[in-house]
Amino acid sequence: MPISSRQGLGGLGLVALAVTLGGCTHSPARSVASTTLAPRTTTTTTTGGRVPSSTTTSTSVALTTCQPSELDIAVAGSEGAAGTTELTFTLINSSSASCAMFGYPGMLLLTAGDIGLPTIVTRGGGLAFESVAPTNVTLDPGQAAYFNLGYNDVTQGTTTCSSATQVEITPPNDTSYVVTKVPQIIACGGGALNVSPVFPSTDAPATSTTAPPSA
Repeated sequence: MPISSRQGLGGLGLVALAVTLGGCTHSPARSVASTTLAPRTTTTTTTGGRVPSSTTTSTSVALTTCQPSELDIAVAGSEGAAGTTELTFTLINSSSASCAMFGYPGMLLLTAGDIGLPTIVTRGGGLAFESVAPTNVTLDPGQAAYFNLGYNDVTQGTTTCSSATQVEITPPNDTSYVVTKVPQIIACGGGALNVSPVFPSTDAPATSTTAPPSA
């Protein structure tokens, strides 16, 4: 029979609404993953062996890799002789949690205007200052780790030198970085740098170098 009353139409509307509501479900909102800014494309060339993945201590709580945002990085000491300059950097855990590191930092020489310069990073080197064995480093809040940097400031042949007042430092096993001001670095050989792995302050062979960490 045709429906001819306003009441009949309203009844159909209520039935349709009930069916529609009965078929609806509400799914929880998806969480948005945080992202980390990757290093910019540079002229950096890294030589040497593969850096092992970070390791943790044998405790019940796994330690995370120290992140650049959790580290205060600065030059702790320097010395130069016979065309070779050596710097020691400190990496202080400024967070409220412990973290871990293992291996070599990445580096890029920068101008005062944040422009990347030609940089060649070699892990280790011919000097005891640079040739330090990689070791597991655990930093509690406020504790410091170190790494050493060596370079030659004498031009040889047709090679060029990179003159920097800042460096971009990527801690071991990280993808983001910290920009740190430094005394002027004039690295010849196309911006050649030799870096040691990160080491703890108790590592006697590294801390007894010509550029010891500041007290």
